[in-house]
Amino acid sequence: MLFRITVLIAALSLSACSSWVFRYDIPQGNYLEQKTIEKLQVGMTKEQVKFILGSPVVVDAFNNDTWHYVYKLKSGRDRDFDIQKKFILNFVDDKLTAASGDFELSENFYVPFNAPVNDAATVTEQ
Repeated sequence: MLFRITVLIAALSLSACSSWVFRYDIPQGNYLEQKTIEKLQVGMTKEQVKFILGSPVVVDAFNNDTWHYVYKLKSGRDRDFDIQKKFILNFVDDKLTAASGDFELSENFYVPFNAPVNDAATVTEQ
């Protein structure tokens, strides 16, 4: 009987130290980096965007031309380390037209993809 009480007291004492228990970080969704966002340009097709960023987590059921990339990290240590980021892409006629969210767009984003480049070195006056 004394053994059972000792085990019960030990178990309750250890459960009070639950902050010592290791908890895993739980990542969910698409992890995106700024350097991959900088590769995007207006006029890219859905296939090209999917090649760069991967498949979106959410495709709007009523509007197939809106893709949502969502990332959430639930830290096992503390809620102060939790991360949640969103990035939304809009397409018109299978071409990328707009992007918004928690990432900075590059300066080249609004330069149409495959647009001709005006290079002064190749232009010769006659």
